[in-house]
Amino acid sequence: MLAKVTVRFLVFWVSILIFYSHELLAQPPLQVVTELSPPAQTLVDDQVAGTVTERVRAILDAANLSAEFRMYPWARAYNLTLSRANTLIYAMARTPVREQHFHWIAPVGEYRLGLLRLRSNQHALISTLDDAKALVTAVQREDVAVEYLATQGFEEGKSLLITADITASWELLLKGKVDFIVEDPDAMQGMLEQFAVSASQVDMVYLIPQLAQTTWLAASLNTDRQLVERLQNAAAAMPH
Repeated sequence: MLAKVTVRFLVFWVSILIFYSHELLAQPPLQVVTELSPPAQTLVDDQVAGTVTERVRAILDAANLSAEFRMYPWARAYNLTLSRANTLIYAMARTPVREQHFHWIAPVGEYRLGLLRLRSNQHALISTLDDAKALVTAVQREDVAVEYLATQGFEEGKSLLITADITASWELLLKGKVDFIVEDPDAMQGMLEQFAVSASQVDMVYLIPQLAQTTWLAASLNTDRQLVERLQNAAAAMPH
């Protein structure tokens, strides 16, 4: 009798292990992409880190999901998410143009944006956003700022210079190739440190209130719907 009970017990646990093994194997691999934007998204020892990254990792942990994190220029991260299944992106502004192209999981951060100049550039003193149209602003491809500035009459190739990422924009600014870059005054310290530039060398000349945004963790439309709901439920249950 004891032997029969033991066998049944073993069969029960083997069945449980097989069930969960199949569930794990059936889980589509998740990839999470973002851009460099210290301190929210940074690279530490070749690992994606930062304050907002930690919030995203916490949501994944709460959903009992694992994922591979990758950092790309924003346009590449954005277009990868548009085209690839089971891909998440952060930290992205939720705009009307983007609304129908992603599953929106949860807010993960906030930012405000404005025009940053070199303090030595006396030509880049403006009092209105319209004044900046006579000068050149660098902004990252597919960035929400491109969408907004285009609606305000900024033209690519004239008043707008499109770059691959924020690092490229900073390089152009510091070399005097552009008059402004679009930057978050609360987040630019990491870039100042990266380029060994003193805060006294730059000046935030114009904050753009329309570009103050809550940023989101989102998923590609062809991401497994059960994974999306699992992440949404996990995020909703977390303390805010």
